[in-house]
Amino acid sequence: MSDTLIKVEGVSKKFCRSLKKSLWYGMQDLGREITGRRHGGEGELRPEEFWAVKDVSFELKRGECLGLIGHNGAGKTTLLRMLNGLIKPDSGRIEMRGRVGALIALGAGFNPILTGRENIYVNASVLGLSKREIDAKLDEIIDFAEIGEFIDAPVQSYSSGMQVRLGFAVATSLVPDVVILDEVLAVGDLAFQKKCSDRISQFLKDGERCIIVVGHNIRQVQRISTRMLFLDKGLVVADGDPVQVSQHYYNQVEGFRRRHLLQFDMSSLASTGDIAIDHIELQNAAGATTEYFAHGEDVVVSIIFNVINSVSDIEIAVGIDSADQLNIATEASGRNHLLEFSPGHYVFDFRFIKPTLLPGEYSLRLFFHQTIGVNLVSGSDVARFCVSSGESNRVDFSTSGVVRFASSWELRNV
Repeated sequence: MSDTLIKVEGVSKKFCRSLKKSLWYGMQDLGREITGRRHGGEGELRPEEFWAVKDVSFELKRGECLGLIGHNGAGKTTLLRMLNGLIKPDSGRIEMRGRVGALIALGAGFNPILTGRENIYVNASVLGLSKREIDAKLDEIIDFAEIGEFIDAPVQSYSSGMQVRLGFAVATSLVPDVVILDEVLAVGDLAFQKKCSDRISQFLKDGERCIIVVGHNIRQVQRISTRMLFLDKGLVVADGDPVQVSQHYYNQVEGFRRRHLLQFDMSSLASTGDIAIDHIELQNAAGATTEYFAHGEDVVVSIIFNVINSVSDIEIAVGIDSADQLNIATEASGRNHLLEFSPGHYVFDFRFIKPTLLPGEYSLRLFFHQTIGVNLVSGSDVARFCVSSGESNRVDFSTSGVVRFASSWELRNV
């Protein structure tokens, strides 16, 4: 038995932005196929066409998990649909071996007027399972989906979370060789997401099947993947080690956001009207205004604001978020030093002392909190900054996460 379950060679797919032209091109392509010519022409783009996926190649073996990442419109779902046979490529070759269990879209493959139980039998039958095999797996599927009391209700009455739980249970419980999951880990509660991750981990531990998973939570996809593929506008930008590919993705996001660092509109902050934030700027330890810091360098957040109405019992909190909006830490002026403001202009400087942030892009969140339980000002992504990855502060790719801790180790004979 071959260990390679998926082989993709030079696969490309193009679509058309114009509905009328798309219908006309479809008729032309059908005529080409009837006469034995190449579907989609010779690789050229016709007016209004664009490449959704262009020249993608990879192999996936048993025991491997490929994480597909990229911005919206990068071609991830189009590639999955080709792998699952829902659409065919305009060029290239796809080899799939074994049984495929796929959950590409919420509720895909479910008949909304059939019950959950009936849909299980329909989906499993499509995968080639006999009624006896389905009967043996039925209780496991229902237990995993946690919808026992609703299993005989029409699927159209299910919430989005119930649908994705049932879909994931069906796609992964029927012993597929290839598991294809699109944005599944982003739906459902945390407990279900943990169950999904545990099942994927068990699949990889067994080493009998391969998995392709798509998600926008890069940290989560990185954690469960043995390999990652970064697509951008249909092209493969990076392919390989999950940590390195993730960093490549963050660097691209960082490059985009650098062009917009100073375009944040302070009016988007939630406010009671008592305090108006005029400006936020970042300074380094030398007092220079910058958005770029070295690893371990002090970050000073300078908040310029105007007090409209007198307020008291205030604490100001500033938080640091990672590029994927994970709150790393939030520090505050403290309840032992509550602040009081009369109308006027103020500058509040908050210093993060030698933060051990790993190279990457980060954003700030801000709160002016009154001890009676009212946020006079609140908002996230109020400013952005980057921690450099220069050679003097280089972090090995074996080091992942967002912060570095002081540590030591020793080896002893026992």
